[in-house]
Amino acid sequence: MIPLDTLAQITQRFEFLEAKLNAGTSPAEIATLSREYSDLKPVADEIAAYRRALDDLAEAEAMLADPEMRELAQAEIPSLKTRIPEMEQALRLALLPKDAADERAAILEIRPGTGGEEAALFAADLARMYQRYAESQGWTFNILEQQFADQGGLKELTAHVQGTGVFAKLKYESGVHRVQRVPETESQGRVHTSAATVAVLPEAEEVDIDIPASDIRIDTMRASGAGGQHVNTTDSAVRITHLPTGMIVTSAEKSQHRNKEIAMQVLRARLYDLERDRVNAARSADRKAQVGSGDRSERIRTYNFPQGRLTDHRINLTLYALTQIMAGDLTDKLAEMEG
Repeated sequence: MIPLDTLAQITQRFEFLEAKLNAGTSPAEIATLSREYSDLKPVADEIAAYRRALDDLAEAEAMLADPEMRELAQAEIPSLKTRIPEMEQALRLALLPKDAADERAAILEIRPGTGGEEAALFAADLARMYQRYAESQGWTFNILEQQFADQGGLKELTAHVQGTGVFAKLKYESGVHRVQRVPETESQGRVHTSAATVAVLPEAEEVDIDIPASDIRIDTMRASGAGGQHVNTTDSAVRITHLPTGMIVTSAEKSQHRNKEIAMQVLRARLYDLERDRVNAARSADRKAQVGSGDRSERIRTYNFPQGRLTDHRINLTLYALTQIMAGDLTDKLAEMEG
């Protein structure tokens, strides 16, 4: 059981912030207090509900002594005894320290794994799914780099996703996503298994990651568009190599200046993620561990199209709503992951 004095301290702090904001203060202090108030409000609401449930249980148990109220109490007590442990668990989760990067924007990277052209097509399906989800959340989904495969699939996609709590909602998407379905090119109707990898990195600012000019090599090269179309006859594409790590980032938009900005943005995000990995023992120290090799066996999630089923293997979650999920309706699934 969570100590009630701990909950009381949190409630008191929340009530103090509420009173302070209602009384009015300086703009700078309002901004600081508002952030803390917003962070505490869901926790304070959970505490209030939990304490009401405890009071209701105590009241119902007292009613057992009253012959006229005993039947009503006996009906309420089992439900309360089931709900209270669930509420306590939710409170424990709410009281866990937040990831400092949760409120940041994110860099989303999607690539095909094993499975050839079908893996590339699935990677494109995942990109559309995340783009539609971002739109439903009111986020902006800006494609930084995109290369297409021969049949319309993706060789790779890098996108910048901006909005409220983007990284907090998307960070659990990192890993190998496995798909089981009949490919469009399959004439026998056989179900194939292939995979795509997803990496979600918190956006890093220049103040987070300092990259000395001596640590990078910038090369320019000729760029080409989707499927070899729209060939750019100028050397506008940019490739940046981070010499200490050997990390390479490319961008092939039409503007060389914009390409350098994009490549540096992605490089900062990757280096920031490596630094987070180093100091956070709960995550891998190697960025490749986030997505594995792209092998089908290293999956975090399976999308089974014949059965309309999505299974998340980390939390044993199974949903029979694959059509809605692939259309971008990820709210329930991501809520399960956050919980």
